Amino acid sequence: MSPLVPYEGELEPDGDYDGQEFGGLDLADQEGPGSRFMDCALRECGLDRTDLGRARFIDCVLDGIRGVGTDLGGASLRDVEVVDARLGGVQLHGAVFERVLVRGGKIDYLNLRKAKLKDVVFEGCVLAEPDFGGAELERVEFRDCVLKDADLSGVRMKDVDLRTVAELGIARGVDRLAGAVISTAQLLDLAPAFAAQIGVRVEDAPGG
Repeated sequence: MSPLVPYEGELEPDGDYDGQEFGGLDLADQEGPGSRFMDCALRECGLDRTDLGRARFIDCVLDGIRGVGTDLGGASLRDVEVVDARLGGVQLHGAVFERVLVRGGKIDYLNLRKAKLKDVVFEGCVLAEPDFGGAELERVEFRDCVLKDADLSGVRMKDVDLRTVAELGIARGVDRLAGAVISTAQLLDLAPAFAAQIGVRVEDAPGG
């Protein structure tokens, strides 16, 4: 692989970036909808309110990116690594993930509504109140992650592995876990939610 060329300047709508490195740049409030990133690296970049809607990332590394309100709605990520991201309120509704690794970092209020994830691994990251509403997950694995108050409303799952999730909290959509595999311990933790879903009231017997 050829050395990446350092990028300078601002993002442009429908920009075409090939083999470039975005290192330590503040891209806050910039407009790059519809852009294509091929064999690129974004390292330690600020993405506050950056518009990257419908952007395509192919064979890219996103390392140490940070930002609040980043718009990646409808984006496509293929063969991408996202490492140690610190994001809040990132919009990825309708996005397509294929062969993506998300490792480390913390993402708050991740919006993946109606997104499609295939061959994706979340590893050692914290996802606080992620919204998977209406999303499709196929061959997705969560390894040593923390999932806090996840919204699984309307999710469709196939071969989703949750067994090594360090903390599994489901705010809505516990009935959508068909197609997922969980551990015995997780089943016990989720038992009250499952019972409530089917209308079973759990109480100790008198004198018990």
